[in-house]
Amino acid sequence: MATAASSTRPLGLDQPIQLGRRIVVLIPGLLLLAAVGCAGKFIEQSIAGYTKAHHLTFPNIEYVLWAIVIGLVIANTVGIPRMFQAGVATYEFWLKAGIVLLGSRFLLGDILHLGGISLALVAVALTLSLTFMHLLGRTFKLKPKLTSLLAVGSSICGVSAIIAAQPAIDADDEDASYAIAAILALGAISLFTFPLIGHSLHLSDKAYGLWAGLAVDNTAEATAAGALYSDAAGKVAVLAKTTRNALIGFVVLAYAIYWASRGQAHAVGNKAAFLWRKFPKFVLGFLFISILATLGFFAKPQLTSLANLSRWAFLLTFAGVGLRTNLRELGKQGWRPFAVGAIGEVFIALVTLGLVYGADHFLHL
Repeated sequence: MATAASSTRPLGLDQPIQLGRRIVVLIPGLLLLAAVGCAGKFIEQSIAGYTKAHHLTFPNIEYVLWAIVIGLVIANTVGIPRMFQAGVATYEFWLKAGIVLLGSRFLLGDILHLGGISLALVAVALTLSLTFMHLLGRTFKLKPKLTSLLAVGSSICGVSAIIAAQPAIDADDEDASYAIAAILALGAISLFTFPLIGHSLHLSDKAYGLWAGLAVDNTAEATAAGALYSDAAGKVAVLAKTTRNALIGFVVLAYAIYWASRGQAHAVGNKAAFLWRKFPKFVLGFLFISILATLGFFAKPQLTSLANLSRWAFLLTFAGVGLRTNLRELGKQGWRPFAVGAIGEVFIALVTLGLVYGADHFLHL
């Protein structure tokens, strides 16, 4: 029986109350993201201050890496209590918000120039990676749909592409879990290997950022890998990765049509509506903010504020990358999907590195 208070409460109040409850649930996790991110920033600044004061030579390790490492330690020792999990899961939202706000630091001419080069390289890399991943899948005798998910994830945008493709091709939840686990594990490895390789080869900021954006799967890891090299490389990595992300709808549609033609997925009706559902909307937000910046819509103090907001959003994102990576769970998924993903990732990294080297030499990135 409804109480007197609930029976007299206007129906219109239910939605604000529910929204308030959802926000309250997110607060503990958001505070944890902020604490981990700020701890990473504090460690970076403390080490830099100490080495400068004592005239020591020590490589500057960006807060990005410290935040990820702190998150990894927490996630794989004490774990993430349930009360924090909902808020921590919002790190993907902050990633997209950070990318949209980052558009204020790009003029449209820069996007068209580098975006055109990136698109050409993406087309070559995508074709090679899809073909190679399917050859690997057959060699290791993986299930065809698991191979499709690994191919989509490694060639486009990691976990997001796998999640988008799974219902489109009617893949099993288990296949999606295996593919996601492999992509996450390899994304974590790339954070430590890519900057080392870039520095050893003395890549320029633009060349390295383009390579990270083309070769690293998940958008969060690609952004982090770029930022670990330099701020300029991080901007280029985001732009190149955004170019890849824009193709997700077309690739998923192609796979959906293929599996439907074999009677193993639902036929796609309205292809335009399908593409719009799968298209990452934050790409449009990034372009919109960039157009406004190009037209001089923002004053200089406003551009500074937008850039600072973008950095705060990425700070929460990088903390979430570490907190959401459970190494024990990744190890339970079996070795064959990981082996296919690892071999494929090495192949893609080498191919894209060669492409970037060529573009840098002939097109002077």
